Amino acid sequence: MRDIRPAGPLLPGFMIMCVTALTACTGVTDAADDAFDSEAGDAIGDKVADWQLANLDDLSYIRSAPGIDNSDRRGWQHGALYVGMMNWAALQGNEKYFEPMMQISEENRWQLGARLFHGDDHVVGQMYLAFFEREKAPSMISHTVAQFNQILAADPDGSLEFLGSHIRGVGRECQLRWCWCDALFMSPPTWMQLSLATGEQRYMDYADREFWATHDYLLDPEYNLFYRDSRFFTRRDEAGNKIFWSRGNGWVYAGLVNILKILPENHPNRPNYVQLYRDMSATIAGLQHSSGLWSPSLLSEDPDPTPETSGSAFMTYGLAWGLNNELLDSETYEPVVRKGWLALVNAVSDDGKLGWVQPVGSQPESVFASDSHLYGVGAFLLAASQMLRFE
Repeated sequence: MRDIRPAGPLLPGFMIMCVTALTACTGVTDAADDAFDSEAGDAIGDKVADWQLANLDDLSYIRSAPGIDNSDRRGWQHGALYVGMMNWAALQGNEKYFEPMMQISEENRWQLGARLFHGDDHVVGQMYLAFFEREKAPSMISHTVAQFNQILAADPDGSLEFLGSHIRGVGRECQLRWCWCDALFMSPPTWMQLSLATGEQRYMDYADREFWATHDYLLDPEYNLFYRDSRFFTRRDEAGNKIFWSRGNGWVYAGLVNILKILPENHPNRPNYVQLYRDMSATIAGLQHSSGLWSPSLLSEDPDPTPETSGSAFMTYGLAWGLNNELLDSETYEPVVRKGWLALVNAVSDDGKLGWVQPVGSQPESVFASDSHLYGVGAFLLAASQMLRFE
């Protein structure tokens, strides 16, 4: 088997895997060079956001396994969309997108998801906290405060092994904590934002402690990538490669960026978050395909992998943010970002629907051009929000 371990930042000319151009895989037309023009970027972001908002009440287009509920406006599928929408709305000229997000927040009665401990049900709080930052209305975060205070009082400290019985309202027993990598996008930024909103250090301390507990348990130090959960420690693909799920690592990487965006400069662990970000960036850049996207299984040796846009959008978002904030060098990473963004734009249909979004899951699975989902749009809007700042 080839040795594809990263040995520091990899120049795009030496990207590990090459595939045919995205246009050959998707059947869509090449985006013009002006995809990097600010007006064009703003237009494509609006187009995707508008399509999603127009289709928010009819999710019949979503391909899902039996038993998956995509309709919960307080759930993680919607919450991840809101994170992207709020970032998009925060850009000058995009303020109109705050209105539908405010309406949803009010319909939700400013409440988190139904499961007290489950990290996925915390992500919607990031939207409430963003509105609180603008309007300072205590009612916008009172439920989040009450829920998180209960968690602090319980202070769960059980195993992070993804085993054990199911607990009603929790999931697996280990999901009293963040025992799956997706949770690092969903929950820690909410806790940290709440700390900044209330001035209560204990929320920040809890998030910091639990983030690094999950990091120490799920990070593979050989690749600086995260296993989705402990079930994948020993699993291998047909070629014998470790299985690192693209969207799973996208959740971690984008969540890490969202932490760095709000973490105080003098926080004692900030250098560790920055180092983790740089380590992941080096690996991620080296695993981009020549199409501009990342495959559902990051180490897959498939010479013609399926395009997948949700993980790829998170990767593009994170890399673009690092360039915009001078944490990554432009010579190495700018070509990666440009190629990633162009591929994402190519995955948008004429009506604004984002395609090639892997359905809800926990590992690399099938995806088709017609597949779309709320969280994929949220990831796309995060990437678009950084591309408008990209020079």
